[in-house]
Amino acid sequence: MAAGAKRKSYDGVVACLPVTIPYRRYSTNSAQWWLGRALRELCKRAKLHAADIDGLAVSSFTLGPDTAVGLTQHFGVSPRWLDHIPFGGASGIVALRRAARAVQSGDAEIVACIAGDTNHVDSFRKTLSTFSRFAQDAVYPYGSGGANASFALITKNYMNLYGAKREDFAKICIAQRDNALSIPHAMMKKKLTLDDYMTARPIADPIHLFDCVMPCAGAEGLLVCREDAAKALRLPYARILSTIERHNAYPSDPIQVRGGWAVDISDLWSMAGIKPDAVDFVQTYDDYPVIVMMQFEDLGFCKKGEGPDFVRSHTFTNDGSFPNNTSGGQLSVGQAGAGGGLLGLVEAVRQLTQQPLGSAVPDARNGVVSGFGMINYDRGLASGAAILARA
Repeated sequence: MAAGAKRKSYDGVVACLPVTIPYRRYSTNSAQWWLGRALRELCKRAKLHAADIDGLAVSSFTLGPDTAVGLTQHFGVSPRWLDHIPFGGASGIVALRRAARAVQSGDAEIVACIAGDTNHVDSFRKTLSTFSRFAQDAVYPYGSGGANASFALITKNYMNLYGAKREDFAKICIAQRDNALSIPHAMMKKKLTLDDYMTARPIADPIHLFDCVMPCAGAEGLLVCREDAAKALRLPYARILSTIERHNAYPSDPIQVRGGWAVDISDLWSMAGIKPDAVDFVQTYDDYPVIVMMQFEDLGFCKKGEGPDFVRSHTFTNDGSFPNNTSGGQLSVGQAGAGGGLLGLVEAVRQLTQQPLGSAVPDARNGVVSGFGMINYDRGLASGAAILARA
């Protein structure tokens, strides 16, 4: 379907029951163990049996050699709708979109969307070296440190083009740390100051320590079902107003300065029936702060190149203006592998159902969640976004 074409709404389909399996810096448990705990927690809290879950969407980097179909035997489930979504930080949005359409069409009644990874002492290095054929052949053999080097290139280019300063990125990171201080499972539990940020050791110029996520082990999950099913299960829920998804957008851009959100942004807002000024919080994908700034622009909150000024004019804290990454995001909670792609959705549902783990955004009614993933040398290939609303 071409950009701008009419899309069917998600009326009657909801997201509910956000769960987090508390993160650990390192774990000897497998990805299957972490994902299984997420599925078990969903069933336990919804008072469902495994047989009641007839749809399953899975995202994980360290699941191999298994895929989603292998997990059905591990977990003792027999879904009639199954998806394995290896899109990294965009996986949560893609899972939500596909699960919602499956429920809407009658292909499944209750879909469990789960994402997560383990983190052995050496597993992150192995993930970097085998991330993609491009990485294996063209980047890793020459000493690139994976995403750090790629985002250093993207960050420096953005700074040169639009005048962003390290202090602007610091503001994003510091606000997210403030939001994370009330989250029990956050990896980063110490307040971050501007001096801490500016004097942190360099990783890949201009990327410094606090621009980077901390890899960890953990899992996230939620259910997608019809509104009447959520009511029957007595589960608070958030309505799905709209979603977009786009891959390999703007391939002619020499270095990435925009993501696929910009292609379909009019669809995102027109389907939702609201405008950006009606949004009470945003959950941006935040593997590095430059991508957060790009999302502010590409999601329609400011124009391209105005990201630095937008950052300077807001607090981004839960009790301030334009709350962003209200749980602290990956930059402070941690990046549980592919679980990071579901982190924003899980937190959005918590805020909209008035059950946050940490501080609440006052009277939150509408929220935007954005996903981004699968970085090659100079760009991320996958992007998506969703708008959710309080019931």
